[in-house]
Amino acid sequence: MKQPGPWPGRAFPYVVGESQHMQDVYAVMALLVGSDTNVWLEGERGTGTELIAAALHAAGPRASRPYVTFDSTTADQRALDARLAARGRCAATLFLDDIGALAPSLQASLLQITTSRTDLRVIAASTRTARSLIDDGCVLDDLHRRLAPACVELPPLRQRTGDIQMLVAHFLRLACARHGKSISGFTQGVIDRLTAHTWPGNLRELENIVERAVVMADAAVLDVDQLPSFAEEPPPACPSVSQRLTLRQVERLYILDTLEQTRWNRVKAARLLGISVRGLRYKLQGYLSDKTIRGVSTG
Repeated sequence: MKQPGPWPGRAFPYVVGESQHMQDVYAVMALLVGSDTNVWLEGERGTGTELIAAALHAAGPRASRPYVTFDSTTADQRALDARLAARGRCAATLFLDDIGALAPSLQASLLQITTSRTDLRVIAASTRTARSLIDDGCVLDDLHRRLAPACVELPPLRQRTGDIQMLVAHFLRLACARHGKSISGFTQGVIDRLTAHTWPGNLRELENIVERAVVMADAAVLDVDQLPSFAEEPPPACPSVSQRLTLRQVERLYILDTLEQTRWNRVKAARLLGISVRGLRYKLQGYLSDKTIRGVSTG
């Protein structure tokens, strides 16, 4: 089946949106595409950091050179060395996803590599601010300075709801191509319903919703009743002063709940929390005196 071509936007292929928030992103990207400088991307999970990284590479002077992606959550020294050695010294671009999850030893190695190799460009992505990563010991300060001469901050979808209609059209086009469907459009009710959602999963969640609707659709135009259900979480009730938890207690409950959701898989939990596995281990060690934590090894 023929894959549809790039979204015909005025900025970068496949990067969709014309809100002021996205115009600000495009303005920074336009300053960076002609350079070889390293770039630091910040954005909540699902905001499209990997798309922006690929767009910067494709529009820049290294477009014909290798583009290497690297998942920091599952990385080890052997994997990093292998990915870089496979490309040799050929002006490659390395995209580091979720850099806050990269082990300290790998961060030190990466700092050494980027200092000695002028042919390597690094685009690093984080779901947290650089300051919080450094303060929590998740990213080496020296490495951040090396990788962040330029920073692009991506807005969450809830801050750019004016782009939802355009994004739905884009995801609809892609989903129809993937599943062989002929759906010409959607009603205003669909946009109203989607705009009212808070989108904790950002673009990734919206794309998933549109694809599920396309798969189950039996009409030429999508309407509200064809949208899959997605829960809106009610705003939490504000407890009285006497009932409020301390910040440490709230953090502890959130971390333990995330661990339960991931069946105590620390790698997955750390990625959801936006911290390194080492940072999660450190926090768990601080909770060991709490008897509600069922036997989990922090070693």
